[in-house]
Amino acid sequence: MVKVVLVDDQELVRAGFKMVLDAQPDIEVVGEAGDGERALALLRGTRADVVLMDVRMPRMDGIEATRHIAREGGPKVIILTTFDLDEYAFAAIKAGAGGFLLKDAGPAQLIEAIKSVHSGDAVVAPSTTKRLLDRFALHLPDAERQASGALESLTDREGEVLGLVARGLSNAEIAGNLFVSEATVKTHMGRILMKLGLRDRVQAVVFAYETGLVKSGQSGHPE
Repeated sequence: MVKVVLVDDQELVRAGFKMVLDAQPDIEVVGEAGDGERALALLRGTRADVVLMDVRMPRMDGIEATRHIAREGGPKVIILTTFDLDEYAFAAIKAGAGGFLLKDAGPAQLIEAIKSVHSGDAVVAPSTTKRLLDRFALHLPDAERQASGALESLTDREGEVLGLVARGLSNAEIAGNLFVSEATVKTHMGRILMKLGLRDRVQAVVFAYETGLVKSGQSGHPE
């Protein structure tokens, strides 16, 4: 049973998500909060696996709340945002979120995202990743590119896998492209995250763009 906490300042939005999730036999909504501060207080006394986090809220926004949760080793966070607020989602991922979804995502996509994050993966929807990173890759500070030296610690195959991850391909798709098993791809990803000191797949995507491994406009499947 995946235990979920809903954090959004609009009660009707929370009610809608709760109705969808409560209909699932293996997902349970264990708490709700209307802002980041209340969410942190709730999580101190509630066991949760995944938090669905809005971005713009009073008192404490979703970015700051996500930063606290990640720092304290709390549950995984999925940011829920609209396209107009992608810059907030980018900042939240940098703060440690396990993924992001647009608020107009369908019920099936929401449920799949929760289960993926709970299982240790991260939600990086290719279309959303492309819009987000194509929009902001040109504005990444040059100082971040100092991390490019860390790429030298990766093998050629690991660098290839990281590049495909950054383009939004799933493990299964990467396995097909490289003619290896999906288990081998997962092993490569584990080594990549360890060598680069990254938390999850989402941060690996951000790292790939920051270091120039993948350029803006290269999102999507390779030819």
